[in-house]
Amino acid sequence: MSDAPPRRRLSKVDRHAQLLDVARELIRDAGTDELTLGRLAERAGVTKPLVYDHFGDRAGLLAELYRAFDARQRETLEAAIERVERTLPAVAGVVAAAYIDCCVAEGQEMADVVAALAGSSTLSRVRQEAEEAYVAMCRAALEPLAGPLDAAGLHAFVGAADALARTVLAGRIGAARARAVLTRVLIAIALDPTEVTS
Repeated sequence: MSDAPPRRRLSKVDRHAQLLDVARELIRDAGTDELTLGRLAERAGVTKPLVYDHFGDRAGLLAELYRAFDARQRETLEAAIERVERTLPAVAGVVAAAYIDCCVAEGQEMADVVAALAGSSTLSRVRQEAEEAYVAMCRAALEPLAGPLDAAGLHAFVGAADALARTVLAGRIGAARARAVLTRVLIAIALDPTEVTS
C-alpha cells in the first residue's frame, strides 16, 4: 500500500493555471522550441487530451501564456497607480516602472513566447487587444493630469517600453535606467502641445 496522498482533482480554472505554470517551467528549462502539448501533459502528469482541451494547439497555449502575462502587467499597473501621488511625474514614473518591472519579473520566457508566435495571426490579435487595454489604462491615469492624450503617442510609449524591456533582459542596460528613460518619454508624450487626434 502506498503512503502517497491521494491525487486531488483540480477545478478547470485551477488546472488551467497549473498548466500555464508548468508551461513556463518548460520554457525556462528548455526554451519554446521544446514546448509541445505532449511534453506539457507529461510534465504536468495529465493526459494529452486534457491539455488539448485547455489550449487547442501550441499557438493557443502560447497565446494563453501571453494573455496571462498581460493580465499580470495590468494588475501591476493598477496597483501602482492606486498608491501614487497624483502628479504627472509621479504617475508617469509608476506607469514606466510597472511596465519595465513586470517584463523583468516575467523574464526571458515571455520574450521567447512572443518570438515563438511572431508572424502568427493569433499573436497579432492578442497583442493588439492587450495593447489597447494597456493604453486605455495609461490614458485614464494620465489624462486627469495632462489633458487629452494622443493615441499615437501612447502606442509609441508601448513600443518604446517593449524595446527598453528587451534591452534590459539582454543585459545591455539596467532596469533603473530603463525606468528613468521611459518616464521621460511618457512625460514628453503627455506634454506634447501638438493637436491630439485619435
